[in-house]
Amino acid sequence: MSALNELPVVVIGAGPVGLAAAAHLHERRIAFTVLEAGDTPGAAVRQWGHVRVFSPWRYNIDTAARRILDEAGWLAPDPEALPTGAELVDDYLQPLAELPQLKPHLRYGARVEAISRLGLDRLRTAGRESTPFLIRLADGDELLARAVIDASGTWGTPTVLGASGLPARGETTVASFLEHALPDVLGAARDRFAGRHTLVVGAGHSAANTLLSLAELAESTPGTEVTWAIRTTSPTRTYGGGDADALPARGALGSRLRAHVDAGRIRLLTGFSVHALTPTGGRVTVVVRHADGSEESVTVDRIVAATGFRPDHSIAAELRLDLDPVLGATRALAPLIDPNEHSCGTVPPHGVNELAHPETGYYAVGMKSYGRAPTFLMATGYEQVRSVVAALAGDWTAARDVQLDLPETGVCNSNPADSATGDSCCGPTPAAEPAARGLATGISGGLLSAPLNLVTLDAAPAGGQAGGCCGS
Repeated sequence: MSALNELPVVVIGAGPVGLAAAAHLHERRIAFTVLEAGDTPGAAVRQWGHVRVFSPWRYNIDTAARRILDEAGWLAPDPEALPTGAELVDDYLQPLAELPQLKPHLRYGARVEAISRLGLDRLRTAGRESTPFLIRLADGDELLARAVIDASGTWGTPTVLGASGLPARGETTVASFLEHALPDVLGAARDRFAGRHTLVVGAGHSAANTLLSLAELAESTPGTEVTWAIRTTSPTRTYGGGDADALPARGALGSRLRAHVDAGRIRLLTGFSVHALTPTGGRVTVVVRHADGSEESVTVDRIVAATGFRPDHSIAAELRLDLDPVLGATRALAPLIDPNEHSCGTVPPHGVNELAHPETGYYAVGMKSYGRAPTFLMATGYEQVRSVVAALAGDWTAARDVQLDLPETGVCNSNPADSATGDSCCGPTPAAEPAARGLATGISGGLLSAPLNLVTLDAAPAGGQAGGCCGS
């Protein structure tokens, strides 16, 4: 064994995918250390612990993690039940992290500040692949590693409100009015929303969850108003596949949201591109700019920025990364997950080959591996780390035999040009992947049986009143 291989593999992040990597490393008898910035496993998941996920337990438990938990007499949850984030941590991640096979190798309060090669910057080539990785922590401590599996996620780097990818003018000065994605509207954060007008910006599942909670709050608390703003001209992607979704909870999420919009309980604004935010008498005025250069404004009490997340690759600035210029994923993975092109929800199985960088031995996995693409599922991350760890063990047959069986979404694509008509938004079902590539995740077919009458911000009457199905 070389001196490099005597060093541990360092896993960054003790969330679902990071702990899955640890479980696979244990099974492969590869030394490892898990570095977690938080004080507990699943620290980021705990921040949205009040949210019930739309995928049942059977999609949320890694196979290697399940094996060592079962050996310890773990009482597994109902595979068809839908866990909350808190239950995901308390009933799965915490017991997993407490196992004697993993616990001695976990370090909490260990925030990674930078990764490099020992004695080599990004420019140096000679001897690079045989040189250990150097991981520097925020407290100044340093570790050496034979390989790095970065499962740190993207929760700490939300996308800004500004439509150009830059913060909107005044965005930093109105921080007291802004909420991170998935606030606990019906629980700890209730007082910040009850009896107030909240603007939710975003078109993903985080926005949908928050909107449904706000609609429930509005039913019991007079004066609670809900406005939903999206950049595109259609909410088709957010409404999703409805009854065509193999995850009923995910399909129901969009169906319930659409019902609230149709009934006028949630006012929908389309073509909404945030340009500037200004404090106004204890509230905040949001100015939007349209493609033709015209501007409109809406004044609210709170803003929930459910605009997605970005990967932060700054800790790997001295490593040789080959990143797609659009998504920030690897160049090999990006075409498989690009939401501009990716139709019918298909995510081909992928593993070490698609995740590899020119920096041999460094892999970003999990949510971070998807860059800015919003379509990641935990099951995908579990297969990623299984493949990566197999490669680190030298088992390239297993590493390249990637298999992925994800539930059909009923969602055709996330192309902003999708219409909200009853026509099918998909063409023919994509050709099946070769058997060794596993199963595609989606189906073709129309999403909506009838056109939606939407109101754009341009058409919203003064005073915040709107007629039709989108009235306030």
